[in-house]
Amino acid sequence: MKKCKKAFYVVLGCLGLGLGAVGAVVPMLPAFPFLMVAAFSFAKSSQKLHTWFINTGLYKKNLESYVAGKGMTKAAKARVMATITLLMSVGFVMMLLKALYVPCIILGCIWVFHIVYFLFGVKTLKEAAA
Repeated sequence: MKKCKKAFYVVLGCLGLGLGAVGAVVPMLPAFPFLMVAAFSFAKSSQKLHTWFINTGLYKKNLESYVAGKGMTKAAKARVMATITLLMSVGFVMMLLKALYVPCIILGCIWVFHIVYFLFGVKTLKEAAA
């Protein structure tokens, strides 16, 4: 059973890493949540994979400061909030068209929580000088 669990986390980590890498390039796909899944999964599956992942440029650029508790840049926060808003609005409109009002209220509350969290719960770092 332990090998199955480890294999599950390796596959989940690879999937998160793949989607996170695509999200780092494609503006509509957020890299941040997928890379968080990859970091969590690799930490659960293998110390070797976890060490490799936290030394990648993708991790250092997108997650390192957040995981260390330092925060995110304004640009990174804006990118995450815009992506969350866009993706949630699609689901919101689809549910609204089907007259699913309770799920719309729930999704709206989740959206508000995300925005409040990123505005006030995540520290804002100054942009690095270029």
